[in-house]
Amino acid sequence: MKLISWNVNGIRACLTKGFEESFKKLDGDVFCLQETKCQEGQVKIELPGYHQYWNYANRKGYSGTAIFTKKEPLSVFYGMGIEEHDKEGRMITLEFPEAYIVTVYTPNSQSELRRLTYRQQWEADFLVYLQKLKEQKPVICCGDMNVAHKEIDLKNPKNNRMNPGFTDEERACFSKLLDHGFTDTFRYFYPEQEGIYSWWSYRFKAREKNAGWRIDYFLTSSSLEDRLKDAKIHTEIMGSDHCPVELEIDL
Repeated sequence: MKLISWNVNGIRACLTKGFEESFKKLDGDVFCLQETKCQEGQVKIELPGYHQYWNYANRKGYSGTAIFTKKEPLSVFYGMGIEEHDKEGRMITLEFPEAYIVTVYTPNSQSELRRLTYRQQWEADFLVYLQKLKEQKPVICCGDMNVAHKEIDLKNPKNNRMNPGFTDEERACFSKLLDHGFTDTFRYFYPEQEGIYSWWSYRFKAREKNAGWRIDYFLTSSSLEDRLKDAKIHTEIMGSDHCPVELEIDL
């Protein structure tokens, strides 16, 4: 089974930059999007053979997630059941017989870390949500988690320490996820791999220089480790300031 996750930074913009061609090329069984930045009815994508699920933010042109899946899920849940978090359309959970698949667009702490306190509350509630799912069946969680976990996960760690996405608090929250029984699948296969990132700023020719960050992930319940086949980061695919990430798993 092949799963894809991609922060498209605006699906309407990405559609003009080759999204449909990339979608067909990647051929995921489940394809998750973050930061769709659209409202219901603003985008219509014909994806024969896929069921589509969209979660929209209350605020126009902001946040949002979607999942396209070849196999129809047993159930679908939008958000985590907390109004303060759910109004931004940041999560979708699909239940399948073998596992839950969750796509997430974690809040950015923003400039001057003005949203870091909220981000920490989000992280605490998100962990509780995942743990409750995991009590029922294994969980596969993917998306833009807005944090580079270790120094190996970004080009310039010393210059970025305590900047949004690389604060001690955000990194500790990610470590806590792993400590509670989740596996960072890319690092599972490539623990020492340097220079592979999933996001680059649009400024200063960052992508051209590969001055990037790895902030897009597939995390799985540790119980699924023997079913993991491969993890990829498709740095060759353009269309957004992020590139797609992939997980191949035997489910």
